This record gives sequence, structure tokens and C-alpha cells, in this order.
Amino acid sequence: MTLIIRSTAFENNGHIPKKYAGSGENLSPPLTVSGIPEGTKTLALIVDDPDASMGTFVHWVMWNIPPRGEIPENTAPGVQGKNSAWRDSYTGPNPPFGTHHYVFRLYALDTELGLARGASRKDLEGAMEGHILEGAELVGLYRR
Repeated sequence: MTLIIRSTAFENNGHIPKKYAGSGENLSPPLTVSGIPEGTKTLALIVDDPDASMGTFVHWVMWNIPPRGEIPENTAPGVQGKNSAWRDSYTGPNPPFGTHHYVFRLYALDTELGLARGASRKDLEGAMEGHILEGAELVGLYRR
């Protein structure tokens, strides 16, 4: 099986509805997960915007997500870390100009991570090292 992340709100490389944007309701979009590999103990999620003018902007960091088939809209079933807005939560797209790409990276892990709430993306990536069974990506586009 191959790990797959999708959303019922937008297709891969499709436009993210305003409801999920910082200029909208700022809700995290519903995500579906399939092909979870055998031996997966938890999932981790990193959402970023590589098109940000000041460098990659991290919108969401979450780990110790139960390995189930969905992450419902506006929920955080795992432990959340600091994003680039210095929040321990989801921060929706809100680019100042142009169309930006928002990459949802999902990781199947063979362990539960001992990171404390508020850890950074860098902390998460370090903790995941050697524990990633498989990864998947979903890309959404947004323009104000």
C-alpha cells in the first residue's frame, strides 16, 4: 500500500476554498488518509508555503496523530507545534500577492514522539528521523 493524503475540500494542485484561509474562516481543511503502512503507531503533519517572500512559511505542525482514515475539518487530533505565526495551531493561507502553493506533508511513524506542545518544525523533523515508514503530499493553491 502507498500512503495517500487527500482533502474533500480541494483536489491535489487545486484551489483551497476561502473558508480554510486566513482571510476567510481560518478553519483547517478536512483531510483523508489511506494506505497507512503496517506498523504505523502515529502520524505527523507539516503544512507550509514554500512561495513565501521571506522564505518558507510554516502553517501547521502536528504529531502523535492517531493513524485513522481522517482528520476532520477544524480539528487537531494530535499535539500541535509552533508555526511561523508563533501559534500552536493551524494558520490558513493568506499570501500578500500571487498564487502560493501550500504543501500538506503527512508522515507515517513507527513510534509516538515525546515532543512537548509548541515544538518547532525543526524539532519535529529531528524527532522523526529514523522513524518515518512512509510519507505523502497534498498540494493546494491559494490566491487572495
